[in-house]
Amino acid sequence: MSEDMIAEAIRIVEEATRRGLTLRIMGAVAVRIKCSRYEQLFNTLQRQLTDIDFVTYSKHGPKLCSLLRVLGYELRRDMLIHEGRFFFYKPDSRVKVDVFLDKLRMSHTIDFKNRLELDYPTIPLADLILEKLQIANITEKDLKDLAVLFRTYDVSNDDKAINSTYIARLLAEDWGFCYTVMGNLGNLRNFIARANMSEEDRNIILGKIARLSLAIEHEPKTLKWHLRSKIGTKIKWYTDVEEAER
Repeated sequence: MSEDMIAEAIRIVEEATRRGLTLRIMGAVAVRIKCSRYEQLFNTLQRQLTDIDFVTYSKHGPKLCSLLRVLGYELRRDMLIHEGRFFFYKPDSRVKVDVFLDKLRMSHTIDFKNRLELDYPTIPLADLILEKLQIANITEKDLKDLAVLFRTYDVSNDDKAINSTYIARLLAEDWGFCYTVMGNLGNLRNFIARANMSEEDRNIILGKIARLSLAIEHEPKTLKWHLRSKIGTKIKWYTDVEEAER
């Protein structure tokens, strides 16, 4: 099932590209594509795929919806109330597709303006990391994805790696987002300490988490960040997100 879902995601992106549409894969399927050389670690951690997430620019939204219908998907019309997001399903299979427009609006917002052209067929590594780290109530499946991402890629200031400079500068403008990310890096360290993996994998992942944490801590923060930090957790710093029915 996982292999079929990966192949389907790539097929959709390739067809969109042929039609001049900018479409990139997000979520667990994107992580699996980017970290294919650590397939065994996914299996060890027992990480299963459940659906396919995409992001496109809103200007391509109508044509992308038409393309998905041509490819056999139907729009969940009962889910149209979700701003900046479309839900599709394929009647003859269990494959479900979510399409985000311009931004990921969850616990925190990730803006993909000028970001989708940096990688193919997935969103850039830094955005994949942030997509997981922005979750206020992070789950074990997201920690598994983060673990394999850190095992596979270095932490550097290059978009071919996990771009710590980009991440640190983004978080330096938003105390709430930064607070959630730093908390989740702590959650990830705790998960790695008890996860079923080799000592070599464990030490490499923990070292990379430490490098990203230091980059975030050392990045000069904006006045907006400092002013919000004085309020701290007295006011909710994230948006509540309910899991949509599929």
